[in-house]
Amino acid sequence: MAKPSWDEYFMEMVGFVMKRADCIRGSAAAVVVRDFRVISTGYNGTPHRVKNCSEGGCIRCKKRNDGKIQRYQYEESCICIHAEQNALIQAAYLGISTKGATLYTSHSPCSSCAKLIINAGIKRVVYKNNHHDEAGKKLLIEAGVEVENSG
Repeated sequence: MAKPSWDEYFMEMVGFVMKRADCIRGSAAAVVVRDFRVISTGYNGTPHRVKNCSEGGCIRCKKRNDGKIQRYQYEESCICIHAEQNALIQAAYLGISTKGATLYTSHSPCSSCAKLIINAGIKRVVYKNNHHDEAGKKLLIEAGVEVENSG
């Protein structure tokens, strides 16, 4: 068996972290790496001390799951935190700089996450699947962040 590249190695970690995700609309995960060391991870779900999405904690996700609203309707009212956001928040919470780091993620960042990634000093984003919000990738590229599809 061939030794995986660093990108393959860290993308495998994204798959493992994604097992912790708790959003009924889908799972996502992110791993922040600097100097070939993991400095933070994140997955999508509700904030700490708030009932999990799968337990009815996010009314918006429940309505969508029950067919009461369309897939992309009222996204701003979703209380679930994106994987990239959680990874950046975790690093900040622990006092770890993300300047110059690479963010590996299951999905290309949405435009909201892209803004955070840019201002957090992330220099490179590697993703597997495309997010429906293509503006995120465009914003990252415009800001000089390297963006690569691992899939």
